[in-house]
Amino acid sequence: MSEAQTYATGKRKTAVARVWISAGSGLITVNGKTIDDYFERETGRMIARQALELLEIVDKYDVRATVAGGGHSAQADAMRHGIARALTTEDPERRRPLKKAGFLTRDDRKVERKKYGQAGARKRFQYSKR
Repeated sequence: MSEAQTYATGKRKTAVARVWISAGSGLITVNGKTIDDYFERETGRMIARQALELLEIVDKYDVRATVAGGGHSAQADAMRHGIARALTTEDPERRRPLKKAGFLTRDDRKVERKKYGQAGARKRFQYSKR
């Protein structure tokens, strides 16, 4: 590992991504696998890379991430959040374009819990008049 690393944490729903970025050739590893092996869908790979693509520095940084919790979509969003925060920590000048694109904002929406006496969080059981 190179010594000049920047660390940040990204979150989305119940997914948490711990992200380390360092100068390199554009290699992205997630939980010890390449990004192509970890995210089966192209959408997940695209979302995880968005912060780097916005600043046009995909080939200048290596990204190492460990993600836990949530599903693949939430994990990709958490990775994007973590990468954006790490890039901002390294160079504060990058904050404005990343903030404008919404990559630094923590999306705090979570699944609402199911309530007792109901079919779901908001849905009720079917009412029977007779």
